[in-house]
Amino acid sequence: MRFEGSSDYVATPDLMLAVNAAITLQRPLLIKGEPGTGKTMLAETVAGALGVPLLQWHIKSTTKAQQGLYEYDAVSRLRDSQLGGEHGGRVHDIGNYIVRGVLWQAFTAEAPTVILIDEIDKADIEFPNDLLRELDRMEFYVYETRELVRARHRPIVFITSNNEKELPDAFLRRCFFHYIKFPDKETMQRIVDVHFPGLKQTLIREALEVFFDLRDIPGLKKKPSTSELLDWLKLLVAEDIPPEALHAKDGKGAIPPLHGALLKNEQDVHLFERLLFMARQNR
Repeated sequence: MRFEGSSDYVATPDLMLAVNAAITLQRPLLIKGEPGTGKTMLAETVAGALGVPLLQWHIKSTTKAQQGLYEYDAVSRLRDSQLGGEHGGRVHDIGNYIVRGVLWQAFTAEAPTVILIDEIDKADIEFPNDLLRELDRMEFYVYETRELVRARHRPIVFITSNNEKELPDAFLRRCFFHYIKFPDKETMQRIVDVHFPGLKQTLIREALEVFFDLRDIPGLKKKPSTSELLDWLKLLVAEDIPPEALHAKDGKGAIPPLHGALLKNEQDVHLFERLLFMARQNR
Protein backbone atom coordinates (compact mmCIF):
# COMPACT_ATOMS: atom_id res chain seq x y z
CA MET A 1 0.00 0.00 0.00
CA ARG A 2 1.19 3.49 -0.84
CA PHE A 3 -0.48 6.87 -0.42
CA GLU A 4 -0.08 9.07 -3.49
CA GLY A 5 -2.36 11.92 -2.46
CA SER A 6 -6.00 12.74 -3.10
CA SER A 7 -7.97 15.21 -5.17
CA ASP A 8 -9.94 16.44 -2.13
CA TYR A 9 -7.05 16.89 0.32
CA VAL A 10 -3.91 18.95 -0.23
CA ALA A 11 -1.09 16.77 1.10
CA THR A 12 2.40 18.24 0.90
CA PRO A 13 5.25 15.96 -0.28
CA ASP A 14 6.69 15.67 3.24
CA LEU A 15 3.29 14.65 4.61
CA MET A 16 2.86 11.93 1.97
CA LEU A 17 6.40 10.77 2.74
CA ALA A 18 5.52 10.51 6.44
CA VAL A 19 2.37 8.49 5.73
CA ASN A 20 4.25 6.04 3.53
CA ALA A 21 7.10 5.78 6.02
CA ALA A 22 4.65 4.79 8.76
CA ILE A 23 3.08 2.20 6.44
CA THR A 24 6.51 0.76 5.57
CA LEU A 25 7.65 0.63 9.20
CA GLN A 26 4.26 -0.68 10.34
CA ARG A 27 4.27 1.95 13.06
CA PRO A 28 1.50 4.31 14.18
CA LEU A 29 1.77 7.76 12.59
CA LEU A 30 1.64 10.42 15.29
CA ILE A 31 0.39 13.69 13.78
CA LYS A 32 0.70 17.01 15.55
CA GLY A 33 -0.11 20.52 14.39
CA GLU A 34 -2.32 23.50 15.10
CA PRO A 35 -6.03 22.75 15.48
CA GLY A 36 -7.79 22.95 12.13
CA THR A 37 -4.80 21.92 9.99
CA GLY A 38 -6.38 18.70 8.71
CA LYS A 39 -4.97 16.09 11.10
CA THR A 40 -8.23 14.19 11.50
CA MET A 41 -9.14 14.54 7.84
CA LEU A 42 -5.80 12.99 6.86
CA ALA A 43 -6.83 9.58 8.18
CA GLU A 44 -10.16 9.81 6.34
CA THR A 45 -8.36 10.79 3.14
CA VAL A 46 -5.80 7.98 3.33
CA ALA A 47 -8.52 5.40 4.00
CA GLY A 48 -10.49 6.66 1.00
CA ALA A 49 -7.43 6.77 -1.27
CA LEU A 50 -6.36 3.23 -0.33
CA GLY A 51 -9.93 1.91 -0.49
CA VAL A 52 -9.97 0.48 3.04
CA PRO A 53 -12.46 0.96 5.91
CA LEU A 54 -11.86 3.68 8.50
CA LEU A 55 -12.48 3.03 12.20
CA GLN A 56 -12.51 6.15 14.37
CA TRP A 57 -11.85 6.42 18.09
CA HIS A 58 -12.37 9.97 19.36
CA ILE A 59 -10.69 10.41 22.71
CA LYS A 60 -12.21 12.35 25.63
CA SER A 61 -10.82 13.23 29.04
CA THR A 62 -12.69 10.24 30.53
CA THR A 63 -11.66 7.70 27.86
CA LYS A 64 -9.78 4.62 29.07
CA ALA A 65 -7.50 2.48 26.91
CA GLN A 66 -9.55 -0.62 27.73
CA GLN A 67 -12.51 0.86 25.83
CA GLY A 68 -10.52 0.61 22.60
CA LEU A 69 -10.14 -3.13 23.16
CA TYR A 70 -13.45 -4.20 24.69
CA GLU A 71 -15.80 -3.59 27.60
CA TYR A 72 -17.54 -6.17 29.75
CA ASP A 73 -21.15 -5.12 30.41
CA ALA A 74 -21.63 -6.67 33.85
CA VAL A 75 -24.71 -4.54 34.59
CA SER A 76 -26.65 -5.97 31.63
CA ARG A 77 -25.67 -9.49 32.61
CA LEU A 78 -26.89 -8.97 36.17
CA ARG A 79 -30.16 -7.49 34.91
CA ASP A 80 -30.76 -10.41 32.52
CA SER A 81 -30.08 -12.92 35.29
CA GLN A 82 -32.74 -11.24 37.41
CA LEU A 83 -35.30 -11.06 34.60
CA GLY A 84 -35.02 -14.70 33.63
CA GLY A 85 -36.96 -16.01 30.63
CA GLU A 86 -35.39 -15.46 27.23
CA HIS A 87 -33.03 -12.93 28.79
CA GLY A 88 -31.84 -15.48 31.32
CA GLY A 89 -30.72 -17.80 28.55
CA ARG A 90 -28.12 -15.27 27.46
CA VAL A 91 -26.46 -15.13 30.85
CA HIS A 92 -24.61 -18.45 30.47
CA ASP A 93 -22.54 -17.12 27.56
CA ILE A 94 -20.40 -14.25 28.84
CA GLY A 95 -19.52 -13.40 25.24
CA ASN A 96 -22.99 -11.88 24.89
CA TYR A 97 -21.86 -9.11 27.23
CA ILE A 98 -18.53 -8.27 25.63
CA VAL A 99 -18.69 -5.02 23.64
CA ARG A 100 -15.93 -4.90 21.05
CA GLY A 101 -13.89 -1.73 20.80
CA VAL A 102 -12.29 -0.12 17.76
CA LEU A 103 -9.04 -2.09 18.04
CA TRP A 104 -10.84 -5.44 18.33
CA GLN A 105 -12.95 -4.57 15.27
CA ALA A 106 -9.82 -3.68 13.30
CA PHE A 107 -7.87 -6.74 14.44
CA THR A 108 -10.62 -9.15 13.36
CA ALA A 109 -11.55 -7.38 10.11
CA GLU A 110 -11.29 -9.50 6.96
CA ALA A 111 -9.27 -6.81 5.17
CA PRO A 112 -6.75 -4.15 6.26
CA THR A 113 -8.22 -1.09 7.92
CA VAL A 114 -7.22 2.44 8.94
CA ILE A 115 -7.60 3.34 12.62
CA LEU A 116 -7.88 6.95 13.76
CA ILE A 117 -7.11 7.59 17.45
CA ASP A 118 -8.11 11.23 17.56
CA GLU A 119 -6.76 13.77 20.09
CA ILE A 120 -4.90 11.28 22.29
CA ASP A 121 -3.61 14.13 24.44
CA LYS A 122 -7.10 14.68 25.89
CA ALA A 123 -6.86 11.46 27.90
CA ASP A 124 -4.92 11.03 31.15
CA ILE A 125 -1.16 10.53 31.09
CA GLU A 126 -1.37 6.73 31.48
CA PHE A 127 -3.60 6.27 28.42
CA PRO A 128 -0.76 6.02 25.82
CA ASN A 129 1.25 3.65 28.02
CA ASP A 130 -1.76 1.39 28.43
CA LEU A 131 -1.87 0.90 24.65
CA LEU A 132 1.86 0.23 24.15
CA ARG A 133 1.72 -3.57 24.05
CA GLU A 134 -1.45 -3.80 21.99
CA LEU A 135 -0.24 -1.40 19.30
CA ASP A 136 3.25 -2.94 19.27
CA ARG A 137 2.33 -6.63 19.17
CA MET A 138 -1.10 -6.21 17.59
CA GLU A 139 -2.74 -8.57 20.06
CA PHE A 140 -4.49 -8.56 23.44
CA TYR A 141 -6.01 -11.04 25.87
CA VAL A 142 -9.70 -11.15 26.83
CA TYR A 143 -9.75 -12.38 30.41
CA GLU A 144 -13.52 -12.89 30.61
CA THR A 145 -13.61 -15.33 27.68
CA ARG A 146 -9.98 -16.51 27.98
CA GLU A 147 -9.15 -15.82 24.36
CA LEU A 148 -6.24 -14.12 22.64
CA VAL A 149 -7.23 -11.68 19.91
CA ARG A 150 -4.56 -11.27 17.23
CA ALA A 151 -4.68 -8.90 14.26
CA ARG A 152 -5.46 -10.75 11.04
CA HIS A 153 -4.15 -7.76 9.11
CA ARG A 154 -1.98 -5.05 10.65
CA PRO A 155 -4.04 -1.82 10.51
CA ILE A 156 -2.63 1.56 9.53
CA VAL A 157 -2.86 3.64 12.70
CA PHE A 158 -3.14 7.44 12.79
CA ILE A 159 -2.84 9.19 16.15
CA THR A 160 -3.50 12.93 16.40
CA SER A 161 -2.47 15.31 19.16
CA ASN A 162 -2.97 19.03 19.79
CA ASN A 163 -0.05 19.13 22.23
CA GLU A 164 -2.25 19.65 25.29
CA LYS A 165 -0.09 17.10 27.15
CA GLU A 166 3.36 15.62 26.63
CA LEU A 167 3.29 11.98 25.53
CA PRO A 168 5.50 9.37 27.25
CA ASP A 169 8.88 8.62 25.66
CA ALA A 170 8.16 4.88 25.54
CA PHE A 171 5.06 5.60 23.49
CA LEU A 172 6.87 8.04 21.17
CA ARG A 173 9.57 5.44 20.43
CA ARG A 174 6.93 3.24 18.86
CA CYS A 175 5.55 5.94 16.54
CA PHE A 176 6.61 7.72 13.38
CA PHE A 177 6.17 11.43 14.01
CA HIS A 178 5.12 14.25 11.70
CA TYR A 179 4.24 17.86 12.47
CA ILE A 180 1.86 19.51 9.99
CA LYS A 181 3.19 23.01 9.51
CA PHE A 182 0.68 25.78 9.09
CA PRO A 183 0.15 26.25 5.33
CA ASP A 184 1.88 29.14 3.58
CA LYS A 185 -0.12 31.35 1.22
CA GLU A 186 0.55 29.19 -1.83
CA THR A 187 -0.51 25.98 -0.09
CA MET A 188 -3.52 27.73 1.43
CA GLN A 189 -4.56 28.88 -2.03
CA ARG A 190 -4.52 25.24 -3.17
CA ILE A 191 -6.59 24.19 -0.15
CA VAL A 192 -9.17 26.87 -0.86
CA ASP A 193 -9.31 25.88 -4.54
CA VAL A 194 -10.07 22.27 -3.52
CA HIS A 195 -12.95 23.31 -1.27
CA PHE A 196 -14.27 26.17 -3.42
CA PRO A 197 -13.60 25.37 -7.08
CA GLY A 198 -14.61 28.21 -9.35
CA LEU A 199 -14.56 30.86 -6.62
CA LYS A 200 -13.51 34.30 -7.84
CA GLN A 201 -9.76 34.72 -7.44
CA THR A 202 -10.17 38.36 -6.42
CA LEU A 203 -12.25 37.31 -3.41
CA ILE A 204 -9.74 34.56 -2.52
CA ARG A 205 -6.81 36.98 -2.72
CA GLU A 206 -8.50 39.58 -0.52
CA ALA A 207 -9.68 36.95 1.96
CA LEU A 208 -6.21 35.38 2.23
CA GLU A 209 -4.63 38.79 2.76
CA VAL A 210 -7.04 39.58 5.61
CA PHE A 211 -6.61 36.07 7.07
CA PHE A 212 -2.81 36.12 7.17
CA ASP A 213 -2.80 39.71 8.44
CA LEU A 214 -4.97 38.56 11.34
CA ARG A 215 -2.63 35.66 12.11
CA ASP A 216 0.34 38.05 12.16
CA ILE A 217 -1.17 40.27 14.87
CA PRO A 218 1.13 40.04 17.94
CA GLY A 219 -0.60 39.05 21.15
CA LEU A 220 -3.53 37.29 19.52
CA LYS A 221 -4.90 34.74 21.99
CA LYS A 222 -6.17 32.35 19.33
CA LYS A 223 -4.99 32.57 15.75
CA PRO A 224 -7.61 31.66 13.12
CA SER A 225 -7.10 28.20 11.63
CA THR A 226 -7.47 26.71 8.17
CA SER A 227 -10.92 25.31 8.95
CA GLU A 228 -12.05 28.73 10.18
CA LEU A 229 -10.83 30.36 6.97
CA LEU A 230 -12.93 27.87 5.00
CA ASP A 231 -15.95 28.63 7.20
CA TRP A 232 -15.42 32.37 6.65
CA LEU A 233 -15.20 31.95 2.87
CA LYS A 234 -18.38 29.87 2.93
CA LEU A 235 -20.16 32.73 4.72
CA LEU A 236 -18.75 35.36 2.36
CA VAL A 237 -20.11 33.40 -0.59
CA ALA A 238 -23.47 32.74 1.10
CA GLU A 239 -23.92 36.44 1.97
CA ASP A 240 -22.58 37.55 -1.44
CA ILE A 241 -19.94 39.80 0.16
CA PRO A 242 -17.87 41.50 -2.59
CA PRO A 243 -14.04 41.44 -2.40
CA GLU A 244 -13.81 45.20 -1.92
CA ALA A 245 -15.92 44.95 1.26
CA LEU A 246 -13.08 43.11 3.01
CA HIS A 247 -11.09 46.36 3.17
CA ALA A 248 -12.27 49.86 3.99
CA LYS A 249 -12.52 52.15 0.96
CA ASP A 250 -10.60 54.92 2.70
CA GLY A 251 -7.65 52.60 3.29
CA LYS A 252 -7.78 53.17 7.04
CA GLY A 253 -8.65 49.59 7.80
CA ALA A 254 -11.80 48.04 9.22
CA ILE A 255 -12.77 44.92 11.06
CA PRO A 256 -13.64 42.32 8.39
CA PRO A 257 -17.27 41.36 7.82
CA LEU A 258 -18.45 38.18 9.54
CA HIS A 259 -15.29 38.26 11.67
CA GLY A 260 -16.94 35.92 14.18
CA ALA A 261 -15.81 33.03 11.97
CA LEU A 262 -12.16 34.03 12.50
CA LEU A 263 -11.91 35.72 15.91
CA LYS A 264 -13.37 33.53 18.62
CA ASN A 265 -13.02 35.55 21.82
CA GLU A 266 -13.67 39.13 22.89
CA GLN A 267 -10.04 39.80 23.83
CA ASP A 268 -8.89 39.22 20.26
CA VAL A 269 -11.72 41.34 18.84
CA HIS A 270 -10.85 44.20 21.21
CA LEU A 271 -7.14 43.85 20.39
CA PHE A 272 -7.87 44.06 16.68
CA GLU A 273 -10.13 47.10 17.17
CA ARG A 274 -7.44 48.86 19.24
CA LEU A 275 -4.81 48.22 16.58
CA LEU A 276 -7.14 49.62 13.89
CA PHE A 277 -7.81 52.69 16.03
CA MET A 278 -4.08 53.27 16.57
CA ALA A 279 -3.44 52.84 12.86
CA ARG A 280 -6.08 55.50 12.05
CA GLN A 281 -4.60 57.90 14.63
CA ASN A 282 -1.15 57.59 13.06
CA ARG A 283 -2.37 58.51 9.57
